[in-house]
Amino acid sequence: MKTIPGIRRHVCLTLCAVALGWAASTASARQRTPLLVYTALETDAMRRYKSGFEKAHPDIEIKWVRDSTGIITARLLAEKANPQADVVAGVAASSLALLQQEGLLQPYEPKGFKALTPAYSDSARPPAWVGMDVWAATICFNTAEAKKRGLPRPQSWKDLTLPVYKGAIVMPHPASSGTGFLDVSSWLQMWGEAEGWKYMDALHENIAQYVHSGSKPCKQAGAGEFPIGISFEFRAHQVRKSGAPVELVFPSEGLGWDIEGTAIMKSSQKMAQAQRLADWMASRQANEISATWWAVVAHPGVASPLEGMPDNYESLLAKNDLAWAARNRERILAEWSRRYEGKSEAR
Repeated sequence: MKTIPGIRRHVCLTLCAVALGWAASTASARQRTPLLVYTALETDAMRRYKSGFEKAHPDIEIKWVRDSTGIITARLLAEKANPQADVVAGVAASSLALLQQEGLLQPYEPKGFKALTPAYSDSARPPAWVGMDVWAATICFNTAEAKKRGLPRPQSWKDLTLPVYKGAIVMPHPASSGTGFLDVSSWLQMWGEAEGWKYMDALHENIAQYVHSGSKPCKQAGAGEFPIGISFEFRAHQVRKSGAPVELVFPSEGLGWDIEGTAIMKSSQKMAQAQRLADWMASRQANEISATWWAVVAHPGVASPLEGMPDNYESLLAKNDLAWAARNRERILAEWSRRYEGKSEAR
């Protein structure tokens, strides 16, 4: 059967158009600039930040390298002679301050920076790192499991040293977890080093295990593995929202806290693209994503109250010298390990 010339011409034009479109899209994909971003963000947060940024900047692709805060910090320091990352995002400000002291960060003031709360970013101008959100220590208390064991609801950090809680508490390892480090750092700042270590000696008697995640203690408490998990408010809120019989306890002495922040690596060969990511991470749009999980974000007026969070939450945050924590991190972790490593979870 002969092909009708008009149809043949139409098919040819259609196929050519498809081929050209495919070639164009392939070329476009090839032209995307990959940015290597080291992060400690939760997986669901990574997905939303990546989607939002790449929609706004389709010529750039985020390539995540994710681990816990302590591991990411150690990796960046180990790579100091040959840095790999272009940007660090969603990593504790105490770690970013340490990287700043090591001369690894490129100061940069992102677009819209003046709209952010100054206290939640580096105080230098231009800042070496810019805050995204604040996270703070929270005790996850499983009421059902506690009832079985006859355990009272703790009200303070020092309550956790009472003999009744022996073997009932899990907390994050400070070398692995940013949450674990903010706990230790806050206790040392809150009570002074002598009293802080004395407190941790007493707490250690009641600790069942130190785990390598800030989220895991609350998940374990939610599952009833242990009645008490020292964690942070985002994970506590999520576990409670899932239906677990968990109450959020905000200790009366104050809450250790840190800031998730964004910083550009000085060694990046893609500085213009890295700055565009920093601009976007400081934007209202990115802060609205952060407010999905966090009660305090860098952009004022964006966050909404989360269920189970007290109205005065921000005022509960303890005094926190992030620069001191950064300068003393190695010494603090060495002393902590010498005293307490024996109860650490196997890696």
